Amino acid sequence: MAGIYIHIPFCKQACNYCNFHFSTSLQLKDELIAAMIKEIDLGIKKANQSTEKEFCDTIYFGGGTPSLLSITDLKNILDALYSKFEIKKDAEITLEANPDDITPEKLLLWKKVGINRLSVGVQSFSDAELIWMNRAHSSADSLRCIDEIEKAGFSDYSIDLIYGSPLLDNQDWSNTIDTVINKKIPHISCYALTVEPNTALDKMILQNKKAPVDPERQAEQFVVLMNKMEQAGYEHYEISNFSKPGMRSKHNSSYWQGKKYFGFGPAAHSYDGKTRKWNISNNALYIQSLKKNLIPFEEETLTIIQSLNEYIMTSLRTMEGVDLEKISSVFGENHVNQLLVSSQKFIQSEKIIQKNNSLVLTKEGKLFADGIAADLFF
Repeated sequence: MAGIYIHIPFCKQACNYCNFHFSTSLQLKDELIAAMIKEIDLGIKKANQSTEKEFCDTIYFGGGTPSLLSITDLKNILDALYSKFEIKKDAEITLEANPDDITPEKLLLWKKVGINRLSVGVQSFSDAELIWMNRAHSSADSLRCIDEIEKAGFSDYSIDLIYGSPLLDNQDWSNTIDTVINKKIPHISCYALTVEPNTALDKMILQNKKAPVDPERQAEQFVVLMNKMEQAGYEHYEISNFSKPGMRSKHNSSYWQGKKYFGFGPAAHSYDGKTRKWNISNNALYIQSLKKNLIPFEEETLTIIQSLNEYIMTSLRTMEGVDLEKISSVFGENHVNQLLVSSQKFIQSEKIIQKNNSLVLTKEGKLFADGIAADLFF
């Protein structure tokens, strides 16, 4: 089974921390949707020379802000996918949405067109923080839309939250998590505020127009998050993701498990287990290329060591950890022996435990996940 990712590169306004590919102008929207549908046709013809359709069990509309699309846009894209892929009957079909785009009417239409999971960009329940981030919605919008999602019958949905901003103290963050728990939200994705180079936030911090982030406070808030979610019965199944049992994101889990996926749209990535492809991050050039029946992408074929390191990086982020038996069968027993040697210092410092023939991060280890992974690389 493979996954499908659709990148919708449009937003109402630019969040000052964002470095994803998007445009705040919808002028090219219709042309881009047409180009994307052509890419779906061309891409499958080139990727699969047989007459059998590729089986897929997840579709994910990301961005950007996919909730800006009309129902007709979504239906046209889904029709194109269903015509080229064998989509599993109970496939998880996720739409990223902003709170200010969500209405009872849209929710019913999304369900009707086949969307069965929502990922909502709440980011904060504080109006001051939302203004600081340059978000288009208010905290009242977020609380309202969560109630409307429930009333519309979406039992499977997630919200995104950001911690570690200069405006967020530990008590406010604790209150935010309490809101999640009290509302019984089935899934949350939580990210430490990252200052990406050349973003508006980066420039404002350099110009002393905004305060810098405090890594120590971010670490404190991550610990608060882990403890409170664990006490409430949520699974911390990936570094940034928590879910009630049985409510994990199937699509995102496929990335961490190294499964095959197709990406369509400007800046979208694809992976077939050996080769990674990524489309050009330019809407106009993407459209022009597809008009000429060309898919504008670059690609790289991963070496065995690159694939092994990628597996270590992604699997170490999950609650199941690095499967030593998988490394032995796919990459060779010698790599298992080397990995056990290099991981000893983290086992001794109680940042990693060896559990069921897997290497798993402890709570302490999760604070240093990226550094530990890099240290374990071959």
